[in-house]
Amino acid sequence: MKFTFTAIILLILIVLFGCAEAVEQQTRDIITLKQGWQFQKGTHPEAVNPSFNDSQWESVTVPHDWAIYGPFDKDIDKQEVAIIQNFEAVATEKTGRTGALPYIGEAWYRNTFSLPNFDNTKQVLIQFDGAMSEPEVFINGEKVGEWKYGYAYFYFDISNVVKAENNSIVVKLNNHEQSSRWYPGAGLYRNVKVIVKNKESIEHWGTFITTPIITQELAKVNIKTKVIANNPKLITTIFDAEGSEIVQHETTTPFNNEFDQNLEVPNPKLWSPDTPYLYTAVTRLYSGNNLKDEIRTKFGIRSINYDRNTGFSLNGEVTKFKGVCLHHDLGPLGAAINISALRRQLTILKDLGVNAIRSSHNMPSLEQLALCDEMGFMLLAESFDEWKIPKVKNGYNLYFDDYAEKDIVNLVHATRNHPSIVMWSSGNEVPDQWGTEGVKRAKWLQDIFHREDPSRPVTVGMDQVKAIMESGFGAITDIPGLNYRVHLYEEAYERFPQDMILGSETASTVSSRGIYKFPVEKASMKQYEDLQSSSYDLEYCSWSNLPEDDFILQDDKPWVIGEFVWTGFDYLGEPTPYDEFWPSRSSYFGIADLAGLPKDRYYLYRSRWNTKEPTLHILPHWNWEGREGEITPVFVYTNYNSAELFLNGKSLGIQTKNKNGTPQERYRLMWMDVKYEPGTLKVVALDDGGNPAAGKVIKTAGEPHTIVLEPDVNIIKANGEDLAFVTVSVVDENGIPCPTATNQLNFEITGNGTFRAACNGDATSLEMFHLATMKLFSGKLVVLVQSTEVAGDIQLTVTGEGLLTATLNLLSEN
Repeated sequence: MKFTFTAIILLILIVLFGCAEAVEQQTRDIITLKQGWQFQKGTHPEAVNPSFNDSQWESVTVPHDWAIYGPFDKDIDKQEVAIIQNFEAVATEKTGRTGALPYIGEAWYRNTFSLPNFDNTKQVLIQFDGAMSEPEVFINGEKVGEWKYGYAYFYFDISNVVKAENNSIVVKLNNHEQSSRWYPGAGLYRNVKVIVKNKESIEHWGTFITTPIITQELAKVNIKTKVIANNPKLITTIFDAEGSEIVQHETTTPFNNEFDQNLEVPNPKLWSPDTPYLYTAVTRLYSGNNLKDEIRTKFGIRSINYDRNTGFSLNGEVTKFKGVCLHHDLGPLGAAINISALRRQLTILKDLGVNAIRSSHNMPSLEQLALCDEMGFMLLAESFDEWKIPKVKNGYNLYFDDYAEKDIVNLVHATRNHPSIVMWSSGNEVPDQWGTEGVKRAKWLQDIFHREDPSRPVTVGMDQVKAIMESGFGAITDIPGLNYRVHLYEEAYERFPQDMILGSETASTVSSRGIYKFPVEKASMKQYEDLQSSSYDLEYCSWSNLPEDDFILQDDKPWVIGEFVWTGFDYLGEPTPYDEFWPSRSSYFGIADLAGLPKDRYYLYRSRWNTKEPTLHILPHWNWEGREGEITPVFVYTNYNSAELFLNGKSLGIQTKNKNGTPQERYRLMWMDVKYEPGTLKVVALDDGGNPAAGKVIKTAGEPHTIVLEPDVNIIKANGEDLAFVTVSVVDENGIPCPTATNQLNFEITGNGTFRAACNGDATSLEMFHLATMKLFSGKLVVLVQSTEVAGDIQLTVTGEGLLTATLNLLSEN
């Protein structure tokens, strides 16, 4: 083939312009600093020197929680306190309140990084998604800034101290004793990112997308974009979830360096928990005809409305919050953020029927928000557990005056484009609920939220209901959020002007998975010698109540707009009712345990919340050697109204839910006079016509014989972070699960994977999560298998003395 001279020149020009355009399109680089970190506890001020030799320090990856590796120790952060919100008047010694893990003290991280395409036209930012706590940041030996709140997102402009190659970054952290009421974690537990962009660019967190008008035919999308540029032009394009272009808008007329664009999306697909549809806005900033910056923002089209007559509506449909509160720790991973662990949590909650999450009592991770958008969860984004008046000596009260506004601004700017967020919370059970100064602080904080985001209301989790009625604290809050105090709901509704109440924190029922206590009776702050709580789900705390007390309010009072149960999962710390006893180092509140295994209570909530699938669950287990002939009540949690119970083929009668009975009789089926005999317990659920609709059987098991492995996924990503959660249990020689087994098991992983952690959900266990051995608790535990960065086969082998070994094959893929 021959080319003319003109054709060759033309071809060269095309290549040159094509290359130039490709370079020009690379408007920003985002570098996530995961690998290469060196870590050391203790005081090391000399480490800020770029030439400091850290070769003897520990090599870690970030996100990293250095305290989760223990050991557990009752003397760590032993607090002599009276917990005011629990109505304690006398200080007592609390052990395990912060998880009994060694999170206190100073620690240092060091790393190096280089910057692609760097020159003096670039702006360089460093962003921390969370650092526990009081971070001080040094770049190339110079301090570039500090922050205080360990849960806050923050960033610094480091343009003037960086260079193209071999930049030194050093982070000093310091956790104080008595700085938390639960396990806070320690270290760089969320991601650290370096952002390199042009100085003429879109401001950091500078976009704000809302959908103010939505009809079936059309949605108007408003996008406000703050920029720094000469002769700017902004072009925004909206794409659907499949990547097809929907609409484009161009404007050259900013006001005070902010563009205000309105784009029309025809036949919009609305975001909701059932249909979490996401669009993408691609925003390009030009100076003249030169592309200077480009960002991509996922968003959802949805409307929210809080109305005194109808309560909360999503997309025009009255919707009740079926929510849970979540602390930020991920059980055996501690506070270190991990997307696959978060996804597993949300998958479990989706099966439960949860439609909303409260990030209690701290700012949610950016990864959690992205998953809530994707999987369909509304989110109440919370900010603080303390304001000016302390709950703990070294808590947020030390920073409130200097940082509260800055922390709220960063929270809102970093997260406001997430459709999952439907409400902000400025605080939880703050002692400032008393008196006029607290009312002023509540109004001040609420006004900051309104200024930064007029599209969402603000709540506060309020537990001192009598006080907030008298002071006006509850009246000035957009959405009155009550923590417990179900006996005061009616009075609060009559006295508050909003004509609605949110159960911002409910139940605090306590239980231990698979542990049952006799006699079966309702009890407050019940304690046992084994430091466990009964899974008959009739035990609660001095300030709280049983689930049914909230169910009745949700069902009978239209002005109660929903609830957030304390809590979705057990978490490290706050081992009520055993916070004065050792060993007890994690909570009993969870609907699922610390390993993510459902407790019986899971199915009580599922029978109400999961309206798409049947629920039929029977308790207790049926291994009660020594209780022959003794009363052993049987409960059934189901969304059927009636069921018949059989023991060894003999009918024990039909029970039907009774709206006019006790709260428990309204929502549970209970056979209170069953006498234990080993064998087969069977429940048959009946439809409204009295016909058998579903069945469930449990049997008395023999001795543990064989190990069983059940992974949540069979394929994971070969990225060095992805996890498979493998539930480990044992069965007898007939394949019947052994619900009381406590065998010590050992774990070995070969191939392209590693052992990450194990957890059995026992709040009293002092076994370390990162060691490859653990006892079963109530017959189960969970092993976490982590990928490497090399794809291939992974094999998990679990052994135990006297048990048949089990092997599981997993696969990691690029």
